[in-house]
Amino acid sequence: MMPRYLALGHGARRLHVSAAYRAKVAMSRFEPTSFVNYEKLRSNVDIVQKRLNRPLTLSEKIVYGHLNDPHNQEIDRGRTYLRLHPDRVAMQDATAQMAMLQFISSGLPKVAVPSTIHCDHLIEAQTGGPKDLARAKEINQEVYNFLSSAGAKYGVGFWKPGSGIIHQIILENYAYPGVMLIGTDSHTPNGGGLGAICIGVGGADAVDVMAGIPWELKCPKVIGVKLTGTLSGWTSPKDVILKVAGILTVKGGTGAIVEYHGPGVDSISCTGMATICNMGAEIGATTSVFPYNHRMRTYLHKTGRGEIAALADEYANLLVPDEGCEYDQVIEINLDELKPHINGPFTPDYAHPVSQVGATAEEKGWPLEVKVGLIGSCTNSSYEDMGRAASVAKQALDKGLKCKAQFTVTPGSEQIRATIERDGYSKIFGDVGGIVLANACGPCIGQWDRRDVKKGEKNTIVTSFNRNFTARNDANPATHAFVTSPEIVTALAIAGTLNFNPETDYLTASNGEKFKLVPPTGDELPTKDFDPGQDTYQHPPSDGSSLKVDVNSQSNRLQLLEPFDKWSGNDLVDMQVLIKVKGKCTTDHISAAGPWLKFRGHLDNISNNMLIGAVNSENDAVNSIKNHLTGEYGGVPDVARHYKANGVSWVVVGDDNYGEGSSREHAALEPRHLGGRAIIVKSFARIHETNLKKQGLLPLTFSNPSDYDKIRPDDKISITGLQTFTPGKPFIAIVKHSDGSVDELELNHSFNETQIEWFQAGSALNRMKELQH
Repeated sequence: MMPRYLALGHGARRLHVSAAYRAKVAMSRFEPTSFVNYEKLRSNVDIVQKRLNRPLTLSEKIVYGHLNDPHNQEIDRGRTYLRLHPDRVAMQDATAQMAMLQFISSGLPKVAVPSTIHCDHLIEAQTGGPKDLARAKEINQEVYNFLSSAGAKYGVGFWKPGSGIIHQIILENYAYPGVMLIGTDSHTPNGGGLGAICIGVGGADAVDVMAGIPWELKCPKVIGVKLTGTLSGWTSPKDVILKVAGILTVKGGTGAIVEYHGPGVDSISCTGMATICNMGAEIGATTSVFPYNHRMRTYLHKTGRGEIAALADEYANLLVPDEGCEYDQVIEINLDELKPHINGPFTPDYAHPVSQVGATAEEKGWPLEVKVGLIGSCTNSSYEDMGRAASVAKQALDKGLKCKAQFTVTPGSEQIRATIERDGYSKIFGDVGGIVLANACGPCIGQWDRRDVKKGEKNTIVTSFNRNFTARNDANPATHAFVTSPEIVTALAIAGTLNFNPETDYLTASNGEKFKLVPPTGDELPTKDFDPGQDTYQHPPSDGSSLKVDVNSQSNRLQLLEPFDKWSGNDLVDMQVLIKVKGKCTTDHISAAGPWLKFRGHLDNISNNMLIGAVNSENDAVNSIKNHLTGEYGGVPDVARHYKANGVSWVVVGDDNYGEGSSREHAALEPRHLGGRAIIVKSFARIHETNLKKQGLLPLTFSNPSDYDKIRPDDKISITGLQTFTPGKPFIAIVKHSDGSVDELELNHSFNETQIEWFQAGSALNRMKELQH
């Protein structure tokens, strides 16, 4: 009889586990995850299905299957807030610092659910993998020691620097069909490629789950993407999401889970499905998911989890959508007709067929020369991705060619690095002129010491990454970054120009003959087993209560948190407009990454980057706003600090989809720390809106979006009605202009009763502490 639940890694002793899997456990590479308890999932789904009396989508099954109270939870897609119990938490090192600092200040002795920390964000790409990794270990030793010791004390597994990118590690070890996982990174949805509901959150949300408190999520709508036909030729899984991004735009998925279904699904590999789910973050989706199928079963077997595959087979009807289920919106894509795409520059939803991007670039004045091609990242660094890119590179080598552009390769994990080295792909990349970087995020998040162009020099790069906001990759606002598949990146790096379509155009071999690249090929998974490479995992001791976590009070990298002040009980009166932001304002604009990553554990120091990338509507400048106490212009953080020192509260006014992009909660912590009280915009991205609430700020939206135009940079704004703060009841803002005139505007909010308590307590963490007493 097959056991009805299963534990991964340590704790799996009571199960019938294969010898190979026991060997992996013996290596301590795998931390225990939550029980694979399909019986509990089925029981909850049955309860909800009887109540709703309708077929359920796959995402509904998994989400509602994790309800805290399936009998009584009010369920209305797009309206009610669900109280959920996710199975586990994963944190990358840049966000884990603040998450663990918050967990420490909660006073709890140990995490309540399996949790891991992954060191991938703090390694800067400079010369190549080994040297870059050694330098990162030296520079970040204090932070790594803090995360390692905090993990040991509080029961959190620690994946050391060099282990790989968080999302690849999750796919290889922790994701499985039907699991619910939250991660402190916006690309956590990558795990949807293995039939999991994986959601990106801020650190404060992670603290709730690690504390065992029910986690709140607005009941997601469900967008169905029906796939028909079959992927072939130069078209790759990446092209599916590049096409969807072009259709839905960067905010079209907000508040929704994107659920892929239809006969075309079976033509996509498990890691290809993960690519599609990963980049769903770029359309604002809560997460994305695929139904369980034979591609997932194969991947589970190949990564040492055959027992889970057997259980998933047994409960397969739980891991696919019900016949006749209804979606809030349906998009249909015929994979037979889908062509290779490339999106950009400056936004990931600006979609072009590869066959047309050269002509568009000429028309728009974008640089045609490709300076650098970069493959890898959490989106596209699977064995299949590397194999397909290598097959393109090998064709060029066979004709005596090397890349005209610089070419970099970022393996997703130590397991991928070791396996592509063993199987010869790394040598092909090196021979064609490429550099294999460390197993880390690197240039994708701005960890790139780029030296081939000067700042301000207009140039083009092509990547297989997921995000291409202004200055994101190399801190150069003149860099035109385009995202596409690894095989198209490789072809464009060889050709050296955007004006090259590998489906129709010819290259010139070293002997002068013309030749065309044949479509790429690559094994979905290695014929031999994966090579696990070096063991980079640290398992927490069973009892870490006696261990110490040291934070030096003189450190400029780490700082223990002080609680934010409680709400005074009064309306917020005469708050100064700090900045009225014009146009796109992502979390990169609010709290830049790159060189600032080093301060992610020190709130006061990282607050010196607050909104320095946002465009001021008054003068179209960045990081130049008027200090209305002195009359002089200064940097945004400097003016905010001056207001705070003089007891002046302030607000930020913003445009549409404010806070899109990364899950980084520093974009909410910094304004709170520097004296901000409210952020008033046309609309918010989901994660950022929640992060602001968690830190005791008021994220508010104009009832009439055109009221944005009524706000002037020198206005003072009062928010009235806070004594009767209730869900669904708008606030009135009194806007005083410097000429003596006044406007009254209606402002909406999406707070529920629990979230109102966060505001009144000063933050969600403050409220958690109140409830402990």
